[in-house]
Amino acid sequence: MKYLTTIIAIAALAASAQARIKMVALPERADTDIRLDNPSATLIEEERVLTLQQGLNSVDFSWNGVNIDADSIRLQVLDNPDDVILLNVSYPPNEQALVWEISSKEAVQETVRISYLLYNIDRLVTYKMVADKEETKVDLKSHLVLRNFSGEDFENARVLLDYGEAFERGIQNEETKQLLFLDPGNVSIEKTWTFDANLLPWDPKEVSGNVGIPVSYVIKNTKENGLGEFALNGGKARVFQDDGHGGTIMLGEDNAALVPVGEEMKVYIGDSRDITVTQKKMKDERINIRRNNSNRIVLYDTDELITAEIENFKDSPAKLTLIQHIQGQWDMKECNMEYELEDAYTLKFEIELPANSKKEFKMHYNRRNVRN
Repeated sequence: MKYLTTIIAIAALAASAQARIKMVALPERADTDIRLDNPSATLIEEERVLTLQQGLNSVDFSWNGVNIDADSIRLQVLDNPDDVILLNVSYPPNEQALVWEISSKEAVQETVRISYLLYNIDRLVTYKMVADKEETKVDLKSHLVLRNFSGEDFENARVLLDYGEAFERGIQNEETKQLLFLDPGNVSIEKTWTFDANLLPWDPKEVSGNVGIPVSYVIKNTKENGLGEFALNGGKARVFQDDGHGGTIMLGEDNAALVPVGEEMKVYIGDSRDITVTQKKMKDERINIRRNNSNRIVLYDTDELITAEIENFKDSPAKLTLIQHIQGQWDMKECNMEYELEDAYTLKFEIELPANSKKEFKMHYNRRNVRN
């Protein structure tokens, strides 16, 4: 059932001073676009043909039972913008309606575009990945899930996301549709382990229960990887793996973030004890102590040393991302591995681990001007 209504009231310019107003219902929508660029609200753009008389015309647009942002409603003249002019807009009291007053130089059939923000029609983006047995590639597919609870039917409409091909699909009120819109085939992945010193225990042997290191698949959104044409929307990602016998096993699921072109999608698939990190603070001393007139310590520096033993129990190479945090002002005195700064306090180390290998990590630093 359709609730959006558009009616023209034609001011009949007759010789009689008592000219009557003639109400004429408009045809159905000609073309309709459902734009899903913004996840907060959906933009509807529809084209209709107005039968205008010479002079002033009043067009009534109402939306009973449909949640439209009234301030967002716009009307654009397409065919004769110089001869057909929108003069003003008025909003009748206590009604879900507005009235456009349009001036036309002559009687004409005029195509206009009506646009508005419509609520309770939204979309979800989902990803399905099937990894090969070697975990070097995934068969990637992405679906658009369109949900319409707006109160309005759209018999024929183009559905547009902010990227990808448009869908020529209608959708009824209270209907949900799932549409395949991204199918690049096999894309390369990198399997990574991530140890964040702020989130994981430094010595897993001292913790009861099975403590593993988070494992993720990393997909680069680049043209070299069969992607890179547009940013990938955030959404739920489910990851499976070929079991080598014609079936698949479920590895895990994650909520992927928005991935700009050139950046990486990181999808968590579970925890693993194939790699262990045992970290210790070997030194934490106060130096360069400053006192006030009451001999009370007010500022000091620190001399700190952190070491870690990193071991790969796998029969194949692995990559570990090690995240360390140093608060406040600090200076690195010595570090045996290269790092990148994620921000002023976060250090990221990318460590390549050969099969069945062990590496020692060492980070010696000073923190400056620590308040007591």
